[in-house]
Amino acid sequence: MAAKTIRVTMFKIPSKENQQKLLGLYKTLSQTAKKDGSPYILSLDAGPAHEDVRSQGYTLVAKSEFKSLEDMKFYDEGCEAHQVLKAGAKDLGVEGIMTVYFNPEVSAGGS
Repeated sequence: MAAKTIRVTMFKIPSKENQQKLLGLYKTLSQTAKKDGSPYILSLDAGPAHEDVRSQGYTLVAKSEFKSLEDMKFYDEGCEAHQVLKAGAKDLGVEGIMTVYFNPEVSAGGS
């Protein structure tokens, strides 16, 4: 079995109101994302980034965990709930997006 895949997406959205709107879209996604009729996202955390020079202007972060790379690819290409989120984000003044994903080789702490 392949290792879980973790995806981190960061957004540059200057408006705090629009950041909250995107968080609302993530909340909806967390309740509606399904693959073959069942929830498939292992975990989802999203929230505003702390203001810090190291944030390089990114204002909101979302971290998703998937059972496999295949599930993450479904999220990108076939998940209707994710398509709704992406469509809604287009009107929120997003000035930049960065997404990275990886299979952990080192883990510590809680599950």
